[in-house]
Amino acid sequence: MIPKTCCLRGLLALLTVAMLLSALTLRGQDKPEASASVAAKPLPIDMSDKTVKDFDVLADKALQAMKKRAEELNMKGVAVVAYSEGDTVKSWSSKMLVVGNLTAGPSQKSPAGENMLAIAYTKAAEMAATQKDSGSHVRPLLKGENGWKGGVVIRGKTGLLIAAFSGGPSEDDVKASRAGLEILATAL
Repeated sequence: MIPKTCCLRGLLALLTVAMLLSALTLRGQDKPEASASVAAKPLPIDMSDKTVKDFDVLADKALQAMKKRAEELNMKGVAVVAYSEGDTVKSWSSKMLVVGNLTAGPSQKSPAGENMLAIAYTKAAEMAATQKDSGSHVRPLLKGENGWKGGVVIRGKTGLLIAAFSGGPSEDDVKASRAGLEILATAL
């Protein structure tokens, strides 16, 4: 037979551990609220408010120009524009526009189908790193890059301007991208 005092001590110890764990859990629940309030505050960015506003307005115009050119070329896909202030990409603002289709189903050329938004942003990411048009092959591709042509980049007045289209043949993607880049270059 087990003495009652031994069971009582074990039960009290277990109860104490349970209360401590509950207190820690409740205390931990306060932290997300604090984190949420911090996350709700806008993070400081290098770009001036005016530049960001200029980009937003120009981005919409650039995307419309890319859409128009893509439609002239009978393409459906995704247009992306991005702007990064300064000489190197540390942050950027970007916008995208679906021109007909975000994705394409399986085909003989692409049995798994295609996520054209992913492809356009991959082109943009490659240009951010190389500061050369996508598919320029100025260095070996890094993991995550596809090396496809279709994106164009230039140094603007205040930073790097990027436009990429995915949905057509590479040479037509470049034509659509150039239409957007011309608009961005007017002010940035």
